Amino acid sequence: MAPQKEVKVGVVQATPALFDIEQTVSIIIAWIEKGAREGCELLLFPESFIPCYPRGLTFDAVIGKRTEKAREQWLEYWNNSIEIDSQHIRALSAAIKKANLFVALGVTEKEPIGGSLYCSLLYFDHHGRLIGKHRKLKPTGLERLIWAEGDGSTLVSFDTKIGKIGGLICWENYMPLARMAMYNKGVEIYLAPTADARESWQATMRHVALEGRCFVLAANQFVTKADYPHKYAADFKAEPDIMCAGGSVIISPMGEVLAGPLWNKEGLLTAVLDFDLLAKSKLDFDVVGHYSRNDVFQLTIANQPNLMKIE
Repeated sequence: MAPQKEVKVGVVQATPALFDIEQTVSIIIAWIEKGAREGCELLLFPESFIPCYPRGLTFDAVIGKRTEKAREQWLEYWNNSIEIDSQHIRALSAAIKKANLFVALGVTEKEPIGGSLYCSLLYFDHHGRLIGKHRKLKPTGLERLIWAEGDGSTLVSFDTKIGKIGGLICWENYMPLARMAMYNKGVEIYLAPTADARESWQATMRHVALEGRCFVLAANQFVTKADYPHKYAADFKAEPDIMCAGGSVIISPMGEVLAGPLWNKEGLLTAVLDFDLLAKSKLDFDVVGHYSRNDVFQLTIANQPNLMKIE
């Protein structure tokens, strides 16, 4: 499917209603409406925007022991995570259809059978259809306590009217073979929702753009200590007022920053992607073409689906 020559995209840096799925869905819909007014054809939201990235919480983690406090925190997080077959998904789908744009939304996904949680990236097309999801392959650090691991069956990518879309979540972008799994599908718009607000993350995003010769969209939340429910205040006494400063950014295939990075506030970053630049960037480097050396290197990926065509 030949993409449009130019596509306007948006990256949402915003604050969810932490631990409140109902209010957060309303916040997402408001940003979708704003993106439509700005003429965006694709919107990316941050990692685990529903119900929040639980930065700073320990879930009272002690090796060899679980506590009632941990189970209560887990229950609140679990109750406000999202199921795929739910009224919340239907409300989001209706808003996306009305706005007539593609949306990639970072969520904590609740498995209805068994009850495990996954850090997922949900993909909706411009008709409001949920066309697929990616589950984080390897939660980082203490994330492993609250999120289960995804597998190759959700290393998804989509061939759409606005280009080939795919991506990875947060520190999956430090996994070279996971990046290659995306590059091998010809991804042109590479999505990287994250919770990493370090300055060094900017270098990672520029590297991905240069390595994959793709446009990179990175979205992070902006969250302050005051945004958390009051009952968690005691857990955050030593934390700074700004818990996550953001750093959302849009980068070209040549590693040039097209918008952002945005720090210390909410906002919508937009950029017009010129697809001629994709071909120009591959004159001297093509990670899956003349620079791949398939006679030397072979990559095998278990259960990765084929690039899906979306009409």
